[in-house]
Amino acid sequence: MDYARYFGDRVAELKKEGRYRVFADLSRQVGNYPIATYRDGHREHEVVVWCSNDYLGMGQHPAVRAAFCEAVNRYGAGAGGTRNISGTNHPIVLLEAELAELHGKEAALVFTSGYISNEASLSTLAALMPGCVIYSDEFNHASMIQGMRASRMPKRIFRHNDPAHLAQLLAEAEPGAPKIVAFESVYSMDGDIAPIAALCDAADRHGAMTYLDEVHAVGMYGRRGGGIADRDGVMHRLTVIEGTLAKGFGVMGGYIAAAAPIVDAVRSFAPSFIFTTALPPGISAAALAAVRHLKASGVERERHQERAALCKRLLIQAGLPVMPSDSHIVPVLVGDPKLCRQVTDLLLDEYAVYIQPINYPTVPRGTERLRITPTPFHDDRMMRHLAESLQAVWTRLRLRRAA
Repeated sequence: MDYARYFGDRVAELKKEGRYRVFADLSRQVGNYPIATYRDGHREHEVVVWCSNDYLGMGQHPAVRAAFCEAVNRYGAGAGGTRNISGTNHPIVLLEAELAELHGKEAALVFTSGYISNEASLSTLAALMPGCVIYSDEFNHASMIQGMRASRMPKRIFRHNDPAHLAQLLAEAEPGAPKIVAFESVYSMDGDIAPIAALCDAADRHGAMTYLDEVHAVGMYGRRGGGIADRDGVMHRLTVIEGTLAKGFGVMGGYIAAAAPIVDAVRSFAPSFIFTTALPPGISAAALAAVRHLKASGVERERHQERAALCKRLLIQAGLPVMPSDSHIVPVLVGDPKLCRQVTDLLLDEYAVYIQPINYPTVPRGTERLRITPTPFHDDRMMRHLAESLQAVWTRLRLRRAA
């Protein structure tokens, strides 16, 4: 068998469908966010980035950069191995204490990414409880789904953001069986927000633990940046809160916060935690600085919400098909993978606007879209240029406009 040819054919199928992913060669500019230098092999030019998950620009914050450099100069660049073998670098100890306090929990555990924190935690917690049944929102992230699969425990899927359907499924379970209800706060592709209190009500009535993914909300919502559960005053009702350090906090890594025995169980039994090299001290210190800053400052959150609202308003006024969103995420429907790629290529090459196409399997077929994420640093001029550029591309490609 010609293995190279076989796998080449699989990639060719992606290209034919218009779903092949191309990585853009971008260099962010310190102090000039969201401007970046784009290189396409023939030339380089400046572009405005409109799809970064560094939602608040904290990856460029002076305090975050200073903490990173100080830790590298003090401790070195690497962690030296897993925490079991090499020990825990002190910035991680401080970071975990800060995250536990942020979410009002006894303990926290840091992972190398949000994907790993979901995969490790859900797979381990469910597998440790014989007969456990997992109840999953139908739109949950791939990392959560992978964790559920790895647990080898049965899964029931409830309709998106539907507490009544969740309650119905929970009522059908064995009364004494352990149960986990897993859902997100902000859903990253549609921008809608879960009814956390109502989902907790259903879980409580049937003795289920709750697992909330706050990755697209931590840092950006709540009085101190604890996420939607912080904003809504329901953090105490969640058994496990999972978050990321790579979006609102602008660095890298994931974490869970929960009662100490739950965190200790994941730490002690999750292979993808036990056998993975720890976050380096520089990254841990930088994340710690970001968390501490956003606990004390609400300026970034307020500006972020104002910018997102303005962006939605301008695009709607331009007649573009902006999908409904309750959060800072601004999805614009295209509905075809090849057209989606054409849109983003034209925006990049002719208008210096960088947005990546979002295609299947990230979103269902037929709902391909642009996913725009304004930051506090996108000014009015950038907003107007985005709206005008999108209007021009929509006209050129004869795309569907808002009804």
